[in-house]
Amino acid sequence: MSVLIFIDQADGQIKKSSFEVMTYGVDVAKQLGTTAEALLLGKNTEDLSTLGKYGISKVYHVADDNLNNLDAQVYAQVIADAATQTNASVVIFSHNQTGKAVASRVAIKLKAGLVTGACALPNTTNGFVVKKTVFSGKAFANVSISSAIKVISVNPNSHTTTIGDGIAEVATLNISVPAPKVKVISVNKISGDISLSEADIVVSGGRGLKGPENWGIITDLAKVLGAATACSRPVSDSGWRPHHEHVGQTGIQVAPNLYIAIGISGAIQHLAGVNRSKVIVVINKDPEAPFFKAADYGIVGDAFEVVPKLTEEIKKFKAGA
Repeated sequence: MSVLIFIDQADGQIKKSSFEVMTYGVDVAKQLGTTAEALLLGKNTEDLSTLGKYGISKVYHVADDNLNNLDAQVYAQVIADAATQTNASVVIFSHNQTGKAVASRVAIKLKAGLVTGACALPNTTNGFVVKKTVFSGKAFANVSISSAIKVISVNPNSHTTTIGDGIAEVATLNISVPAPKVKVISVNKISGDISLSEADIVVSGGRGLKGPENWGIITDLAKVLGAATACSRPVSDSGWRPHHEHVGQTGIQVAPNLYIAIGISGAIQHLAGVNRSKVIVVINKDPEAPFFKAADYGIVGDAFEVVPKLTEEIKKFKAGA
């Protein structure tokens, strides 16, 4: 029996969340006294043997062109077949867009217990209990899985990546890949931007910016920090910023190491999408803004005065470093 970790990729490059989930899977394997193996589907441009430094003993690669683009039903069938062939007792995903679409389908095919949005390693002292976030991150639940096979999806940025030494064995699996029901004709990507879901730092703006013509102070700060830019829903609904930058319960949910909210009041729907951030900094001229209750650090002041000064100070600090 082993722990099988799904490695998510985009255009052949492994996503950051997959490195986190590899460490999580390796730690689960140590708890169970077994080995950690990984599975990558579709195109790959990286040396998979180097994943051994994350503690992976073997990497299975199913290189079929039908797997280059996500089709949740096809992925679920292939992953379930791989778990059966490798005799996996635990299958682990990142709780990102791919994991959300695939993990539950895999659990059904394997007749496995499922925990989504795990935020800590399982407690195996008395059974197999997994802690997860509930109610949009406002509370936690401890879920016991009693099935022979277990499926877990792990919240991004909830487990620290550990790197050591080692080389993984790279192997293939003889799996029949179903034909996708959805055919991807073309893909239009936004170039030059840092992916929100993968960003370590996010700088976000709200209606306090007063208009799209003032968005330069957000992009300037993001540039000096190497951060992704985001916005609240009213900003995207007003057409100030594209909808792919909208973070919140009805937009993209993020979990960066640092989230800087500028001119955002902090409605509950917005907080639900950002409350897994490690550190939250709020800049708002309204001292009663709800966001300050959720912030680790807050600055009460006019964004048009505070943010440019903050950007300049960071530039000076970096120049002197």
